[in-house]
Amino acid sequence: MYVTRLAILDRSLVRQGHSPSAALRDTVRFARRAEELGYHRFWVSEHHSVPGVAGSAPTVLAAAVAAATTRIRVGTGGVMLPNHRPLVVAEQFGVLESLHPGRIDMGLGRSVGFTGGIRRALGHGKEAADAFGVQLAELLGYFTGAQDAHPGVHALPAEGLRPQAFVLAMGAGADVAAERGLPLVIGGGGAKLRESITRYRAAFRPSAWAARPYVMVAANVAVGESAERAALLQVPEAWATARSRTGGSFPPLMPAGDILRLEMTARERALFEEARKGQIHGTGPEVAARLHDLVELTGADEVMVTMNTYDLEERFDSYRRLATMI
Repeated sequence: MYVTRLAILDRSLVRQGHSPSAALRDTVRFARRAEELGYHRFWVSEHHSVPGVAGSAPTVLAAAVAAATTRIRVGTGGVMLPNHRPLVVAEQFGVLESLHPGRIDMGLGRSVGFTGGIRRALGHGKEAADAFGVQLAELLGYFTGAQDAHPGVHALPAEGLRPQAFVLAMGAGADVAAERGLPLVIGGGGAKLRESITRYRAAFRPSAWAARPYVMVAANVAVGESAERAALLQVPEAWATARSRTGGSFPPLMPAGDILRLEMTARERALFEEARKGQIHGTGPEVAARLHDLVELTGADEVMVTMNTYDLEERFDSYRRLATMI
């Protein structure tokens, strides 16, 4: 056993020839299968006006996932707090925790809309991210009954409940997590990753939400019958990521073979290779060794994995192989 806990982040990516509604239904079905395999958590994400990504309303989708499962923890990775009013977020998670007590995770991030048009539609500019710490304090206060921003206002049924709160380490996220005494979710690699985690642990202040630092490291992981096959599983998402940086949209996932036959421009090739950096792939023993090294390097308490590919059964097979490491 190399990892004591494994979690999953699913972004409900659309596949070529399929609809966004199909992607959302696939997410719910995937969550049920992940529960059967013994995964500890299943999270969904928030993306606005991104063609190719159906996951736009994480608390709504989390409700569907929680209703379709019985044991696995369900949460958001994450709700982007600058896009919302803390009162409404507290009410939403209060409902989720009331309906599924002890199973709800409240993963929170500080990102704003990707483009000016999206930010205007959401009603929040880039500067909204700077107020993340203040918004977070208000949100948590609705659960503890100690928020001071709006005296006399109560978030029902949230008050007195404790969904597990996490902060996603985007920008100053690690510092905010330490200050508020919350578990941290962080991705990336190298010295920067280690520095952020070290700083978080050193500055952590115990709170009503967590008595000690807790680190969940995120990674893109694929397991196959061979290292070559595993690497192919990661090609569709890497290509969609590269295209999003050149064409302004995240296209539906294509079969890996079709992608590798494309005549990419030099810029597309460079972005495609960049998107593949830092990914973990290989056979079961190879991936187990890489994850062991990652946990040793970071001292992670948990690993959150994500991997999307065109073929749903191939994706599930990768997660099935990975589950043997729990």
